[in-house]
Amino acid sequence: MDIKKYIEISANKRFGKPTIIGTRISVADVLNWLANGMSNQEIMEDFPEVSEDSIKACLMYAASKEDHLGLAS
Repeated sequence: MDIKKYIEISANKRFGKPTIIGTRISVADVLNWLANGMSNQEIMEDFPEVSEDSIKACLMYAASKEDHLGLAS
């Protein structure tokens, strides 16, 4: 999956946070909803502009950043 088809970063939108293209919904918003127990289906029902693929792209974006955190185990 090419996450650039779904995620954009613009200094003029949400203070430069990564967002789903064409929306003001940030990757962090989606991750928080998932972490708080919302299903993909519930997110898509509440926010019709969000697709299954855009949710996957948010997860892939977060996973790609995890490698760069350097957290001690």
